[in-house]
Amino acid sequence: MSQTSQSTILPKARKRPQFRNIHVSQIVSYSLPPAGMVSILHRISGAALFLFLPLLLWLFDLSLISELSFARLAEIAGQWWMKLILLGLMWAFLHHLVAGIRYLVLDLHIGLDKGPSRSSALAVFAVSIPLTLLAGLRLFGVF
Repeated sequence: MSQTSQSTILPKARKRPQFRNIHVSQIVSYSLPPAGMVSILHRISGAALFLFLPLLLWLFDLSLISELSFARLAEIAGQWWMKLILLGLMWAFLHHLVAGIRYLVLDLHIGLDKGPSRSSALAVFAVSIPLTLLAGLRLFGVF
């Protein structure tokens, strides 16, 4: 058999999908589905809660020791920069809570398909963001 007849007998190789890694500079422009955003923000919020736990425990300690320490807490928590930190921690807590409930439901094999997964991810944002806004309005003294 000649070389040319062998090449015509062999099937054509299928084009394989090409998986590309993204560079750090492309992270901002890379679009994730809502479930991916919820997943990453769940990790970020968990890390933030863990890292700021000593601050939260110190503030909690100030609230319990005496009336003088509670007055000191009110003075510290009244600063605009501390209110921003507390607002960020409120978002972290609320997002982590709502996304955690979503993951518990997913562990029960409910909503694993693409459509329900997208809907539940958007529901996490639809619940956690308004709750954070309400907490922020309360924190900054609007009501």
